[in-house]
Amino acid sequence: MTFGESVGLSDDQERYTVRILQGALIGLIAYGAVTARFSVSVTAAIALGVTVLPALLRREYGYSMDAGLVLWITGAVFLHSLGSIGIYAQYPWYDEITHTVSSIVVAGIGYASFRAFELHSDDIDVPPAFRSVFIVVFVLAVGVLWEVFEYALGDLVPVYGVDDIVTDFVFNGIGGLAVAIWGAGHVGGLIGFFRERLRSNADQ
Repeated sequence: MTFGESVGLSDDQERYTVRILQGALIGLIAYGAVTARFSVSVTAAIALGVTVLPALLRREYGYSMDAGLVLWITGAVFLHSLGSIGIYAQYPWYDEITHTVSSIVVAGIGYASFRAFELHSDDIDVPPAFRSVFIVVFVLAVGVLWEVFEYALGDLVPVYGVDDIVTDFVFNGIGGLAVAIWGAGHVGGLIGFFRERLRSNADQ
């Protein structure tokens, strides 16, 4: 089952929703600039950049990502950007939701990459249980890199303290566990794309 089938919308509806969310991100960039809340603009600009990556993959490599997966990615970064206008500070549970949603996306991409390497090489034969462990560890590792990135940006991105970081990791782990337990069949197309790229690079 693809992400699109899980969402229950047609491909056209999913693409239309993505465009709406991208427009909302542009609105957040403008809002941050007008109100001198540059952390809002920076966060929304990064999110907007993430949402155009599927289009770049299609243009550069001819790979059309599942529309539902594109919507999930766009929704995840939009929720994170929306929180920067003050929702994170006012409603602590909102941060928990955004990290869980985002970590599911990260876990799916990590699993797709790992599985592509496994299928590409005859020397790699990984037990299913280890794949589950890898998914969780991968999500937590990306979480560490993200926290470092936030600190590196300084005042451009708000950081809410050590307690918030610990909570982020807990819910990152929950998202990773969700993918590990209920499966990563939603990213089958992405696995095929990564595997094809590995094959192409090996033939060069």
